[in-house]
Formats: sequence, structure tokens, C-alpha cells
Amino acid sequence: MAATALGATDNAARQAFGVFFTSHHRELGRLAYLLSGDQDAAEDITAEAFAEAWRRWEHVARADSPIAYVRRIVVNLAADRIRGLTRERRGRRLLGATWSERTLGPDVAAVTDVREALTRLPAGKRACVVLRHYYGLSEQETAQTLGISVGTVKSQTSRGVAELAAMLGTDGGAGAGPGANGGTGTGPGTGTGTSTGTGTGGRRRTRAGAEGRRRGRG
Repeated sequence: MAATALGATDNAARQAFGVFFTSHHRELGRLAYLLSGDQDAAEDITAEAFAEAWRRWEHVARADSPIAYVRRIVVNLAADRIRGLTRERRGRRLLGATWSERTLGPDVAAVTDVREALTRLPAGKRACVVLRHYYGLSEQETAQTLGISVGTVKSQTSRGVAELAAMLGTDGGAGAGPGANGGTGTGPGTGTGTSTGTGTGGRRRTRAGAEGRRRGRG
């Protein structure tokens, strides 16, 4: 009798997990992709997250929000993966790889830059930005998912968005200003300054006057 009851409970758990998997696999896969920036990594993270959820299913099923519980698993797995990628990127930078090496051809969608920029955010900020702005979770829901305070969600999200804007050049920082010595600026600003006698025509007139004086002396 006890064995029959145990079997029935196990079957019910499998059915409940199957429903959960079907309902949330796609969403959690997108979350893993946005956090990792790599499709293969996202598939691995998603599969591992569901495996972990099944191992902890008794706790997951009893949670106030099972999906929030498993989202947190995805976030933690993605953070582990990204730490390894960050170490790899640092190694590449030592060999001369830089942010400017991105391909910005006309066939590359702007969303590619956003996803690449996301991977450059620290894991905590990235998770807050994705959950708040992509998934539309409230600050309370994001805090519950990540196991942090609402205040931390606010600050991490605000800083993350600011850093993304800076990386994508959408922060309004490209002001206009004169270049050094009154010339054309070479930085983000593009101002053109003038100074007496430094233009091409000024140099020609100066050389012509000097030549005339030398001929007069001769």
C-alpha cells in the first residue's frame, strides 16, 4: 500500500514537472540566452536548470512562485558561465582584442550590439536589467527571483542601464567641442576652431612674403 502511494506521488510529481517544463521552457531559454549571449550556452544552461529543478522539485513545487525559483537557478548558472567568459575576454584583451573590433556592417542588426553589450555588464546588473526591462518583472518580483533587496534591484538596474547606454553611445555624451589648439576635434565632439595664421592660405601668404623680401635684398 505504501509503495502504491509512493508511486502515485511520484507520478503526480512527474506530471506537474512536465506541465511546468512545457509552460516555461521557452521563457527560461530566452532568459538564459539574454544572460549568456550565446545560443549553445543558453541551451546548456536551460537544460541544467531544469535538471536542477527536477532534483529540487519538492522545494520548487512548494515555493510561492516556482517560476521565480527556477529563474534564479538560471541566473546563477548563467553567472557562473559568464565569469568564465569574462576571464577569457580579459585574456583576449591582453592579446590586443578590443571593443572596437566588432563588426558594424549594415547587415548586423542593432539588437546584436545590445546583446553583446549586455554580456559586458557584471552578472548582477545584467540580471536586473534583463528581468526588469525585458521580462517586465516588478522590483519586488526581481528581488524575489534574485534573492536580493528591492533597493539593490533599483541601484543595480539604474547603473546597468546607464552602463549599457554608455557602451551603445546613447547617453548623450557625444557633445561638440573644439579640438586642441583650435583645430578640428578628434574625440566624440566635432568642433572646428580657427586661429590666426594657421590656415593653409595664411601659410602660403607668409611664405610668399618671405620670398619677396629675400629677392628685394638680392
